[in-house]
Amino acid sequence: MSIKRWRTHIAAAALSAVAAGIFAAAAAAAPPANTAPPSISGTPTVGQTLTASDGTWTNSPTSFAYQWLRCNGGGNNCADVANGTQKTYTLVDADSGKTMRVRVTATNADGSNSAQSAQTAPVAAATSAAAPKNTAPPTISGTAKVGQQLTADPGSWSGNPTSFAYQWQRCDADVATCSNISGAASQTYAIQIGDLGYRLRISVTARNPKGSDTAASAITSIVAPVATITNHRPTLTILRVRFTGSTVYATFRICDDSFKNLTIKETDSRPGKLSYTRRFATLVPPRPCGVYSRHWLPVARFRGPGRYTLTLRATDKSGLTSLPARRTFSHG
Repeated sequence: MSIKRWRTHIAAAALSAVAAGIFAAAAAAAPPANTAPPSISGTPTVGQTLTASDGTWTNSPTSFAYQWLRCNGGGNNCADVANGTQKTYTLVDADSGKTMRVRVTATNADGSNSAQSAQTAPVAAATSAAAPKNTAPPTISGTAKVGQQLTADPGSWSGNPTSFAYQWQRCDADVATCSNISGAASQTYAIQIGDLGYRLRISVTARNPKGSDTAASAITSIVAPVATITNHRPTLTILRVRFTGSTVYATFRICDDSFKNLTIKETDSRPGKLSYTRRFATLVPPRPCGVYSRHWLPVARFRGPGRYTLTLRATDKSGLTSLPARRTFSHG
């Protein structure tokens, strides 16, 4: 090769190298370009938060900016959401029924470009909070015996309760008429001697800002004494008597070691009047004690004002009868 041709060849090669460098520099000096659009994650319901994914970009973006868009049901006619310039956005009432998009702007030293996500499903209205509702009743753990402690579990509730209130109740041995125990309003309860022969349950009230609901547990077995009771014949103690109008309501405790049902004899008496006797039967036997409530309307000769005496006796299956228990009233 001649010197002239050699110099021409070298010059052409140098020119080609310079051109390649220029083109390479031009390719590197370019703003980001989107190759996969942004996306949105989260549940489109008022009160829920949506999160933007940046998508995929060439040319090494150094930062991203976000603008959330509120669109019609088809994802069109979009408008910028005020204050919607973060990667996350919490949906508000104005978004209900609309669809949402996010516009992501990628930036590098050579400029910026934007790309937009697909629209979400239409935004649902917020689920309104409701008062609690019981879905599984409260339960009680522990042994139904004088001196033992019972513990309540509140059960299961819908509506996300913010608090629970507890009320322990005494219930009759057989008819299961229940009444609140004064001062027994904690989750645990220490069984007292006054509970002997009753059955117990817990009433739980769940509350949230929307309201409250109350549910009761199943009733425990009959509260047993600390020591074994052995008696030759039943014992009967009157706990409470009241009148509602002319009707008499009586609550009484029977203890008997036969563990069988008994007959209860009630006698009304008044000075100068012929007495009247009626009979009841226990539906659940004392184990060994049971508390029972009964009510009756005295016959006409005992309903007017004056002195009124009721007498209760319990008779077991062998024919043994308790000593009489009496209450006397001046009934108006």
